Amino acid sequence: MIDGKAIAERVRAEVRERAASGLPGGRRPGLAVILVGEDPASQVYVRNKDKAAREVGFEVRTERLPAEVRPERLAGLIESLNRDPAVDGILLQLPLPKGLDAARLVQAIDPDKDVDGLHPANVARLWIGEPGLFPCTPLGCLELLDRSGVEVEGRRAVVLGRSLLVGKPIAALLLARQATVTIAHSRTRDLPTLCREAEILVAAVGRPELVRGDWIRPGATVLDVGINRLADGRLVGDVCFPEARERAGRLTPVPGGVGPMTIAMLLLNTLRAAERRCGAAPVRSEVGRA
Repeated sequence: MIDGKAIAERVRAEVRERAASGLPGGRRPGLAVILVGEDPASQVYVRNKDKAAREVGFEVRTERLPAEVRPERLAGLIESLNRDPAVDGILLQLPLPKGLDAARLVQAIDPDKDVDGLHPANVARLWIGEPGLFPCTPLGCLELLDRSGVEVEGRRAVVLGRSLLVGKPIAALLLARQATVTIAHSRTRDLPTLCREAEILVAAVGRPELVRGDWIRPGATVLDVGINRLADGRLVGDVCFPEARERAGRLTPVPGGVGPMTIAMLLLNTLRAAERRCGAAPVRSEVGRA
């Protein structure tokens, strides 16, 4: 079993240690989080991110705006954070209320402060192998592989899902690490047969227990990114866990697998952004090096 919670704690401890060593001028990394509206799930996510960032020694600002905020006011806030030298990372909590253009507002964020890795400039940097900030969940997946001793180079990888948040960026990261990658989706024919070819299988489609045990190649590494709540209240992933553990060589549980890595990698992205902005770290490509 790949213990994502334990690995995330190690990443946080490393971030805390690096942050404590100080940036030039003795300042701490700064993270600004923007929350628009009263969505309960978003409020929980923001509260958890705020707490995690403070625990590793970051300066944190949470900007709360009403759901009916005018787009120009929100864009103005983002621009002011772009110019603020004390802010190293900006996170716009998604989804946004209706009437706000999320894509346009994400593009307003300085790419070098875009710790969610969603700005088109960072998407381009990911695919062409330049230094940048990349989406946190895919980076977390790669960190789990690295810290579990899974060799990526030369492996056959199958990614189920083609979202901008997970599917496409994890495919790019695996490709950069010399894996042979196939992206599958709802129109893919004979999905079980394709999955059985995978030495590394990433499930990120949002369909509870879609991947059955006999879809999995014996000994394969399976990363389950899905998190779905069933009618009886149970949380399950996109992989049928009881069946998968009989065949997989390594497997992430839900919960406790990929999930804890997302905030850990957000913290690491913020630290990297701070170090790069103040020249405390070399500018180099970290594609595939979570």
